[in-house]
Amino acid sequence: MTQTPRKITDDPYGAAVLIRRLITEQGVLYWKKYLLAFILLGISAGATATSAYLLGQVMNKAYVDRNLSAILVISAITIAIFIVKGAATYASSVILSRISNAILAANMRNAFAKLMTESMGFYSARHSTEFLARLTSGASSITQALNLCINAVGRDLLSLIALVGVMVWQDPVMSLFGLVIAPPALFVVRKLIKRIKGIAFAQFSSNAQIIETMQESLQGIRTVKAFSLESTMRERINASIAAVQAQSNKMARVANRSSPLMEALGGIAIAASLAYGGYRVIETGAAPGQFISFLAAFLLAYEPAKRLARLNIELNGTLVGARMLLEIVDSPSTEPDDNHKPDLVLSNARVEFRDVDFAYRPNEPVINRMTLVAEPGKVTALVGPSGGGKSTVLALLLRLYGATGGEILIDGQNIANVSRKSLRSQIAYVGQDVFMFRGSIRENIAFGRPDATEDEIVNAAKAAYAHDFIMGFPLGYDTQVGEHGAQLSGGQRQRVAIARALVRDAPITLLDEATAALDSESERLVQQAIDHLCANRTTIVIAHRLHTIMHSDAILVVEGGEIVEQGAHDELLRRNGRYASFFRLQHFSMDTLAPAAAASA
Repeated sequence: MTQTPRKITDDPYGAAVLIRRLITEQGVLYWKKYLLAFILLGISAGATATSAYLLGQVMNKAYVDRNLSAILVISAITIAIFIVKGAATYASSVILSRISNAILAANMRNAFAKLMTESMGFYSARHSTEFLARLTSGASSITQALNLCINAVGRDLLSLIALVGVMVWQDPVMSLFGLVIAPPALFVVRKLIKRIKGIAFAQFSSNAQIIETMQESLQGIRTVKAFSLESTMRERINASIAAVQAQSNKMARVANRSSPLMEALGGIAIAASLAYGGYRVIETGAAPGQFISFLAAFLLAYEPAKRLARLNIELNGTLVGARMLLEIVDSPSTEPDDNHKPDLVLSNARVEFRDVDFAYRPNEPVINRMTLVAEPGKVTALVGPSGGGKSTVLALLLRLYGATGGEILIDGQNIANVSRKSLRSQIAYVGQDVFMFRGSIRENIAFGRPDATEDEIVNAAKAAYAHDFIMGFPLGYDTQVGEHGAQLSGGQRQRVAIARALVRDAPITLLDEATAALDSESERLVQQAIDHLCANRTTIVIAHRLHTIMHSDAILVVEGGEIVEQGAHDELLRRNGRYASFFRLQHFSMDTLAPAAAASA
């Protein structure tokens, strides 16, 4: 059975397809500016060819005609030509840079917007540095590829055509010597392209590993210092740097292999031209100006010819970065925009799970036919061993993941049938690991509701017992929180997060172990803030410290993805089931630790 030969357009990320996409999807948006730059590059190319032609005229006027006035006129014209060339080159460079900056910015915006349409499952399978590398490297690679194309056509190709025109005009026979360079050069370039692609991919991967190690080391610097991991992290990043260095050295060897051949062929062509030109001047009495003009054009044409010969190599290396970005942009969104769906309209904010199933991975269920109800305006607590599925309940309610079976209802509306934006706008969330964004305390509270007034921000901070410590800072609400809130203590971060949830003023509140990592004093303040947050709101709270949820309206024990017990605190203790077992175990631990702590004090 014969195989159908593959076309260069069969690979959706092949060089030919990518170049066509970049030109038709992005370059065409700026076609007027590109056309202007192209015209300016053409003027520059024409000026270069004219200067080579005029050099021969000067030689003839000086050594043949002995005409000084003609030489002065040609000199003045040469000055004008070079001024025009300089102005055209400057203007084209500025135009191309502005186009590149616009395309770079647009690609960064588009790529980030695409990442915001991905689900939690999409991110859990990847390292964040992969996206950083794809975003920065890919966006710049696209502009580099477009600039290579426009410069190759507008600068190098036009210059080469104009200079070859001068050569042919001066001596058609001698121009044939330049053609000996083309066939061997093209053969070598084709052999190198495949290797260039492989090396460029390896470089990208190693660079991503460097960023990954750097990011983890800096974000986890406390752990690095505490466990004396400095040498370990240095070894990891040194290995990645060594890999990049090795790949870069290999790229340098492979990408420049055409240079010796080009130089040798160029030398042969120049030597042949010199011999033939000298013969014509000496033996046949040809004017020396023709020979000089031809030689100047040939030498000036040599560099653009070399750049054009290397264009395919450079493009294929650059297009690897463009592919990295476009693979993300082209992939189907895992959390596509669903604003066309109806909004969630709340009356009581009653939350209900009906026979809900969910699994992060196939055949590994996390939630099994779970049924629960969180009554309006009341606090429903989820307790149980780690890994039982408690945090997954909140993730499903926020639609960070989609249930694989059953229904999740709010006031009788299936949340899968309403827009995510309207759903999440009705929910305030506070987790154990509070994330602080770059900026001030005021900005971090206002992220709960960007249109919140100053009074609303301050009132939320007061209700979260955060106002006093905030005003203790010299800059008050303008205090910068640092990376991930590093300038604040754990309790302070939690109270800022609660203020962020309070200013949202949402009818549903989700709390995921918001006091688990705090000391007793911080826990007391945070718990008071939580009481304000939960007042008159439908609240679902996850807690390991059972004394923090003893007064909840309903307590649900979650084990193995199922509700195995539910009721009020006193009722569950009387049943003497799983909740009572957890409660006794925690109190036994506390009673055992208390005397030991007192003795050590």
